Amino acid sequence: SALPMLSRQAKWLQLFGAQKTLTVCAMASSAACRDEVLAESVGSKRVVTLNRPKALNALNLNMVRELYPLMKKWDDGGHVSMVIVKGAGDKAFCAGGDVLAVTKSAQDSKAGGASTMHKDFFREEYQLNHLIGTLSKPYVALIDGITMGGGCGLSVNGRFRVATERTMLSMPETALGLFPDVGGSYFLSRLKNNLGLYLALTGYRLLGADAFHSGLATHFVNSADIPALEKALLELEHPTDTLVEETIRRFQPKEIAPFSLEDKLPTIRELFHARTVEEILSNLDKHGDEWAKKTIATLNKMSPTSLKVTMQQIERGARTSYAKVFTMEYRLTQRCMDGFDFHEGCRAILIDKDRNPKWKPATLAEVTDDHVDAYFAPLPHASELIIHED
Repeated sequence: SALPMLSRQAKWLQLFGAQKTLTVCAMASSAACRDEVLAESVGSKRVVTLNRPKALNALNLNMVRELYPLMKKWDDGGHVSMVIVKGAGDKAFCAGGDVLAVTKSAQDSKAGGASTMHKDFFREEYQLNHLIGTLSKPYVALIDGITMGGGCGLSVNGRFRVATERTMLSMPETALGLFPDVGGSYFLSRLKNNLGLYLALTGYRLLGADAFHSGLATHFVNSADIPALEKALLELEHPTDTLVEETIRRFQPKEIAPFSLEDKLPTIRELFHARTVEEILSNLDKHGDEWAKKTIATLNKMSPTSLKVTMQQIERGARTSYAKVFTMEYRLTQRCMDGFDFHEGCRAILIDKDRNPKWKPATLAEVTDDHVDAYFAPLPHASELIIHED
């Protein structure tokens, strides 16, 4: 989910080297394409910069449509040896997907309009996420800054994810009446100690080294060393996974801040080992310490429907193949578009900003098993997203 745009122009990151920067647009004939994705060739390596700094590099459909053919071409072509992805400006890697445009499209469609953006965006974004997750070349995401929602799709699905002390990584979708998508069903469900379920339900913000300790980032490097790391990666003559790994590790500091949740991991493992959201809340209530009380307060703010759908999503994702989680997630998006809470969440957080959503149903007790199961039901065959297994 996208954060609101900043009013101040963010400082651009300087692209590496004296190489000529190639601005590549897969939809060059479209007036809507405004150099939102910059692609630079450095020998056999490619550097991609998400270039919407005022919007914290939030991902829109045009950007997805620029990125997918580039990644596909590079994946298929033997002349490309590595892909590095980063965000422009000094604040964000990518603050999420353009959910305001999505909710407007869904509402237009409900009113009889012809917009299909709420279908196209998720379909094409998930195809891009899957391609990143199966890319045959080393893929390095420099998540130096805000990385939320769709930004996790562009990074956590990839092989190498480099966090810094400036990283703020979270998937806050339950607060928007949505669910942690972009492959979250797969990568969150495979974290240990029920940490993925905790992150999915609460939207907890992993700050700095927390992203590394959680497993969502693979490495940690000081922000000041990111330009030197990028330079070293681009100087690799034949960048294999092993060489990329060794290069990043050279920049990893000897001392890394501890995990802020370290002492809570046994508690999370125990209390979030449950069959229902209600059982989790009961466990937290019985535990009764200050952290448990704050966690209850956080969960009580979230969409009850989103909490129950997310609980089921993580459970199913743990036993679903990588390609098939995107089929499941696409079904969930379309049910969210047809429902109430997603649009209400966008209104309360991103439009009116009163942060006082009126969820329907308003309580967990009102969200029945049948209601949740309906979110996971197959779509009409022509509407399904099917990604073939690699």
